[in-house]
Amino acid sequence: MDARLTAEQRELRTAAARLAADLGPGSVHDLDEADRVARLEKAVAATGWRTLRSDGASGVEVALVTEEFARGLVDVPFLGPVLADDLRAGGDPWTIAVGAEAVDARGMERALALDGHRVLAGRVGAVVPGADLTRRSAQVVGPLEPVGEITAERAERWRALALVVTCADLLGAARGAHAVACDYAKVRRQYGKTIGSYQAVAHLLAEGLALIEGSVSVLRHAAWAVDELTPAEAIRAARIAKLYCARAARTVCETAVQVHGGIGNTWECVVHVYLRRALASADLFPARLEEIDLGLS
Repeated sequence: MDARLTAEQRELRTAAARLAADLGPGSVHDLDEADRVARLEKAVAATGWRTLRSDGASGVEVALVTEEFARGLVDVPFLGPVLADDLRAGGDPWTIAVGAEAVDARGMERALALDGHRVLAGRVGAVVPGADLTRRSAQVVGPLEPVGEITAERAERWRALALVVTCADLLGAARGAHAVACDYAKVRRQYGKTIGSYQAVAHLLAEGLALIEGSVSVLRHAAWAVDELTPAEAIRAARIAKLYCARAARTVCETAVQVHGGIGNTWECVVHVYLRRALASADLFPARLEEIDLGLS
């Protein structure tokens, strides 16, 4: 495995980061700005990134866009549609259903689910309240109906991709929360000094950066494995990545809240939006230690 990104992959990551920075929410209050959301939706739709898989993109490339969108708290559908595209190439964007709930469902009309080798489809109903303020879920209307089947190998690779995409979202949320905490530590002053100059804060942020770097390594391997290793090996790599990234992202996001002190527990502080997104991604396609033969500390 060559862990280096190609020039095209670096350009894709830069473009995704720029879009997220330009049109993503800069504060909690921006989440309710309908005009901004409409502009963001139009921009994401114009990129064609929701059909990356059917356009021949690798798992690494899908993960790069997902990570940057999470870092910028992009609050229009991407994760759901890109996974649906891997099951149903082309056409209008659909999203993914997990159980009786469609995830990442804002503006979506149809949802797909994978049951064994069978692909099921259903209609998306009204959006329901949830912990994640950036990605809205909705109820699936009526039972899911079978619309086709895929091979066992393709089904396993899709499951590996689903784990990898949620890992990338976790990493992006961790990076975003960590950046906000570092910026705050540089300007918040106590006893005549910025709080980042105190070891109690600096060490927390340094440990968070170490967790982020570890997440990058384990995610990059799992994303590469989606297309390059056997389905069983890809699933195992993705489960290991999910376990590590879920724990790391929660720790980093909770640390960001702690670094902000009392203001970190207020609605206006954006770090709780990152924490909510991380918790939602950790719960989506979860992995358990019992599913792999390697324990993680």
